[in-house]
Amino acid sequence: MNELSDQVRGIIFVIVALIILFAFGRLYKPAPVAVPPQNSSAPTSTQQPGVNSAPGNAAGLSSSAGGSAAGMTAAKPVVNPGVVQAAAEKTIVVSSPLYYVEISNRGGVVKTWKLNRYMNDQTPPQPLDLVNDAVAQQFGWPFSLVLADPQLEASANTGLYEIETRQASTAVDEKTLKSTAKLKPVAPAPVASAADNEADAPTEVDMHWSDGHLDVTKKLKFDLNYELNVEVTAALDGKPLPVAIAWRGGFGDKAVYKAATLVTVYYNAAGKLNLLQYKKLGVEGNQSKPAVQYGPLAYAGIEDQFFTAAFLPDGSDLSLWHWTQDHSGDPEAQMAAGSTAAGPVKLRVYVGPKDLGQLEALKPSLSELVNFGWMGPVAKPLLWVLQTLHSKVPNWGWCIVLMTLVINIAMFPLKMKSWRSMQKMQKVAPEIRQIQDRYKKYSMSDPRKKKMNEEVMAVYGREGINPMGSCLPMLFQMPIWWALWRVLNGAIELRHAPWMGWIHDLSAMDPYYILPIGMTIMMWLMTKMTPQTTVDPAQQKMMGLMPLFMGFIFFRLSSGLNLYMFTSNLVGVAQQYYLNKTEPLPSRGKFKKPATT
Repeated sequence: MNELSDQVRGIIFVIVALIILFAFGRLYKPAPVAVPPQNSSAPTSTQQPGVNSAPGNAAGLSSSAGGSAAGMTAAKPVVNPGVVQAAAEKTIVVSSPLYYVEISNRGGVVKTWKLNRYMNDQTPPQPLDLVNDAVAQQFGWPFSLVLADPQLEASANTGLYEIETRQASTAVDEKTLKSTAKLKPVAPAPVASAADNEADAPTEVDMHWSDGHLDVTKKLKFDLNYELNVEVTAALDGKPLPVAIAWRGGFGDKAVYKAATLVTVYYNAAGKLNLLQYKKLGVEGNQSKPAVQYGPLAYAGIEDQFFTAAFLPDGSDLSLWHWTQDHSGDPEAQMAAGSTAAGPVKLRVYVGPKDLGQLEALKPSLSELVNFGWMGPVAKPLLWVLQTLHSKVPNWGWCIVLMTLVINIAMFPLKMKSWRSMQKMQKVAPEIRQIQDRYKKYSMSDPRKKKMNEEVMAVYGREGINPMGSCLPMLFQMPIWWALWRVLNGAIELRHAPWMGWIHDLSAMDPYYILPIGMTIMMWLMTKMTPQTTVDPAQQKMMGLMPLFMGFIFFRLSSGLNLYMFTSNLVGVAQQYYLNKTEPLPSRGKFKKPATT
């Protein structure tokens, strides 16, 4: 058989190849390209997971990923097992006799935190909300998260968390249970229909969200008191991340914190409480950039005059982030508490009044937040006296009046001794003036001035006068005055506490200045009735102007402190009248120099 030529072989090869290609195309048709279904509620995004986007885009990313997987097989949709998110936004309410808290699953943040026992200044009054929603809508909400990556942080704070509530056992002691059971309703509760689910404390709220890469869980356990336990974890592709829990937006009573200086961030390190006013927040030169106070810290938080949100570690080191944001021209304090180490963060959080009894019961104690300063050893007993009186007399104003009477009666013997000493000094004042006139031509460094002092002391010795006798009682009263100033300006018991008539809030200044004017008049009368220890006209004039100077200072202070000073001076006028009657002042006749031997 003749061999096939190269041409024939080539023709046969082409024919066989065409047959094979034709048969392969008929037997193995390619599958049609899958087109993801259109869904207006879940727009497709080309952003990578964790990229900062508008609210809802994080949910859109996971929805479009699931749609593409569904196109791979018509029989059984394939979903990314790492994606965890709710189908819709909803609100959970946790309430107790002490508080009313609204939690949104959009970011797992707190939208409302009302204290049922404390009212705002609206008409009619409503429970005070510690969350300033106008600021929070711009800068974020309480219990949002702080992460090192701002893109991951934005995703964690805008995702739709799956949320679950369940009743929890309480660790509150019997004393707290009895005290909360006695609470009377002070205002109508907020409308319940605004929430998708309500739970009464004690309760646990578990929240979980993930876009398949960033995974976040939040667990909040509310108790019957003002405390709750918080546990937060964040992980990226299974690797734990450092995380902090923030109190963003405004804080406290909006009626009194119109000036940003009344809101303070604080922390306790090495047993020392540090207060950070708004000027000290953030990085120097860029206060909107968070600054970190590395731990371990005993506690950290944010406060206004009467309320605080305090973060306490619960088995993990605590660090503090602090910064400011500008809202309508005012710097707003922002803070976060958490750990710089990767892993879960466990905290105890106290959100409530700066009530000394409540703060002392915490571990560690937060009693330093009731800022009595170095007058604490005197101020605390005075506050105890006020609280004891209030257990018998329901009106705080009359309690202040009664306490003032008790203090003035207790100090009357010292005042009488001071008055007698001043009376004797007034008697010898002309003689002292003559001695001083004889030596006034000499300078203070002249040795002959020593002779003048010896003659003056000889006169005092002859009359049995202690030069400090008129000053010591006043010096003894000064700590009480300073301590009362701390107590009456800082005690939350006086917030919105009425006295009578025009005084509706003893913690606020007198709206018509009646008490400071009355205090000034009483002080002026007492000055006129008190013996003058000097004959120098300039010094007498200065003493006469002292009441006006004090009145100017007290015009802007609280009504409670003005009530104390008015009552004290009124009682002082009555006491001075009694002393002047029992032993009249010496006559103002011409002074006669005693005979000398």
